[in-house]
Amino acid sequence: MIVEAPASPLARYALRRADDALILGHRLSEWSAMAPTLEEEMALSNMALDLIGQSRALYTYAGEVEGKGQSEDDFAYMRREREYQNILLVERPNGDFAQTMLRQFFFAAFAYPYWLAMMRSTDATLAAIAAKSEKEIAYHLRHSSEWVLRLGDGTAESHRRLAEALEELWPYTGELFAVLPDETALIAAGVAVDPDTLRGEWEATVRAVLERATLAMPSGGWMQQGGREGRHSEHLGHLLAELQYVPRMIPGATW
Repeated sequence: MIVEAPASPLARYALRRADDALILGHRLSEWSAMAPTLEEEMALSNMALDLIGQSRALYTYAGEVEGKGQSEDDFAYMRREREYQNILLVERPNGDFAQTMLRQFFFAAFAYPYWLAMMRSTDATLAAIAAKSEKEIAYHLRHSSEWVLRLGDGTAESHRRLAEALEELWPYTGELFAVLPDETALIAAGVAVDPDTLRGEWEATVRAVLERATLAMPSGGWMQQGGREGRHSEHLGHLLAELQYVPRMIPGATW
């Protein structure tokens, strides 16, 4: 059974944030048994679990709002690539450790103020999800920023790798602040947060950490977009082929 995108703007809004969390959580899980230290193995796994837990709560709520009996598994495993509306940043390949940590830092530097703001949502369920997510993302931001500092202000090799990661990932950060037409009414009603109101805090956080890491924050530039409209890179298709393999091969399987 192929699941189509929800018709309700509220369900679609929850689904987009769930897709961000699921895809990034899956990317972090790819470091299992490959992290540079045992401590980092545990940290990356825990961050992946946090994100996947957030996606489960949001997918479940999207299904409840839509009211067609769709479950979290339906949304996670039974949609086509074009039905996913995650931002392009989270589907970027892990690359080396510098790329993974900078990607996590960029995302967490936005997600932390986002979930803090969403705690004031007029939607009680989203506010409750935000209250739990904020605590988890606070750790993600602290952990990833510490690694950005360590790599940027470390050896010549670690600095070079982080600088290359910055050049690679920066064009994908603009989509963090995108607003789709069906979200404007939710923002006006206090259900959703206008991401552009968080841009100043995100930029201040990123600039402060990059400067301490002896790197200059890029100024503007052309930004990639399309993920929120279902236009993805080739990387998402490969990721979904792995993520969805078992549920597609054994429909209805339970754990």
